[in-house]
Amino acid sequence: MRIFSNDYFELIEENGKVYIQNYKKGFPIKQFDEILGSLTRMKLSNFSNLKKSLQEEASNPVEIGYWLPPMEIEVSKDKMTAHLIVYESTILENPSQFQKELNDILTQRQIVHGIKELNLESITIGKPIVIAEGTEPIKGEDAQVTYIKIPERKPVIREDGKADYFDMNFIFEINENDWLGEKIPAQPGINGKNVYGEEIPAPPGKDIPLKYDRKSAYEVEEDGKIVIRALNKGVVEERQGLLMINNHLPIDGDVGLETGNLEFDGSISISGTVQKGFSVIATGDISIEGTEGVTGAKLIQSREGDIYIKGGIFGLGQTTVKAGGNIYVKHVNEANLYAKKNIVIGFYSLNSSLQADSILVDERKGKIIGGKAIARNTIVTAISGNRMERRTELIIQSVNRQEGYKIIQEKAALLKSTQEEMEKLSEKIEKLAALKNRLTPAQAKVYKEMKEVLEDKKQQVIELDNEIQEMIAAIKSIGKEEIIVKKEAYPGTYIQIGKQSSLITKTTKGKFLLEFGELNI
Repeated sequence: MRIFSNDYFELIEENGKVYIQNYKKGFPIKQFDEILGSLTRMKLSNFSNLKKSLQEEASNPVEIGYWLPPMEIEVSKDKMTAHLIVYESTILENPSQFQKELNDILTQRQIVHGIKELNLESITIGKPIVIAEGTEPIKGEDAQVTYIKIPERKPVIREDGKADYFDMNFIFEINENDWLGEKIPAQPGINGKNVYGEEIPAPPGKDIPLKYDRKSAYEVEEDGKIVIRALNKGVVEERQGLLMINNHLPIDGDVGLETGNLEFDGSISISGTVQKGFSVIATGDISIEGTEGVTGAKLIQSREGDIYIKGGIFGLGQTTVKAGGNIYVKHVNEANLYAKKNIVIGFYSLNSSLQADSILVDERKGKIIGGKAIARNTIVTAISGNRMERRTELIIQSVNRQEGYKIIQEKAALLKSTQEEMEKLSEKIEKLAALKNRLTPAQAKVYKEMKEVLEDKKQQVIELDNEIQEMIAAIKSIGKEEIIVKKEAYPGTYIQIGKQSSLITKTTKGKFLLEFGELNI
């Protein structure tokens, strides 16, 4: 079929291919562009053949391109979008015929989903227009977890002109089967479809594990939710990222001759004090509510929790307080305090040794006078030292970066091996679960024990992950350590951050930190 001719050449279409038959050489190549622009269905594919043919005398037909159909459909690689391209304007003159040909092409290409109605006036010759669009899958909703709100442990300092109070809501007790939290499980997504009508699986919502101690709480399904409830009466605590119920031992009065020294697996609340020479040791929190404070006690230790001493400490040089979490105390005099997390002091520390992640003394009137305060991150006080120039040491000993990385690597290796053990154990449990109704008593016992071991390992994974995150945070804080004296740092105050130190010789105040490796004093 001849599609164009002039005095120089003619263009012929045959089996969808376009050939040039040259009769006379010398036709300008630029003018051929004008011809090409008028032939909307012609697609040039071999420019070199065209150029060579136009420069020669009469020759045999040479293939230079192909002849496009009146319209065609192109589908994207992801099969989510189909574009219609119309090459022949005349087919738009008869809407019913156009629609019939379009339907034929859609059927031929098996495009069945998301087909759109077209306004013929919106079609531009040679330009693609969306004719069909797939439906994207919708990701399922993530799991939603809610836990019981544990009152914030933040001391409140009250002043009424006659007495000072260092109060906080410390012991939070609940009963057996009380609600501790719940999870709305992750939801399945809504599948999508591509233009061929093929289903596209939707990703489910992200699951969020419930973080609680399996030995003190349990989970049960209620109204489509997974609910956590207390196994027994006790004190609600969050430890190592896990919600747990600790046994609670309330002491109505003092710890002394009548009670003897106390050691308890759980939390202890004492309405009175700990008398001179006596000790209290607990795995959980310790609350000493007596307003007269503690005088001359030997040891007060919480292995994993916090310690709250409302009335303060008169250590007489023989009291030691250790906490796996925080220590909250009204004041401390001649005692030794060690906390894995923070030491929070309401009024003053006098001739005492303090060691914690951060040491926070009330920034309005708080004082550190004499003794030594050693922290890993921050020390805050209103006043350090006194007018008598009592030597008072404020020291930041940050985490060693290399040692920190080593600890992270060790814990990460342990975490990985524990997770691998969990995978193997889960496979065994799944196999036994399939035979659950046919297990012998001995096999059923093994099955139960394996499930208990798996739960223990899940908690180990959570604890290890928390420890790794804590160490990462500690490493990130390197270089951000600071000592803040809000009102007065008297002469005799010794400031040390890392290996840099300085003894203050005149009254000053401010934020002391390392700037370009040097103390800004």
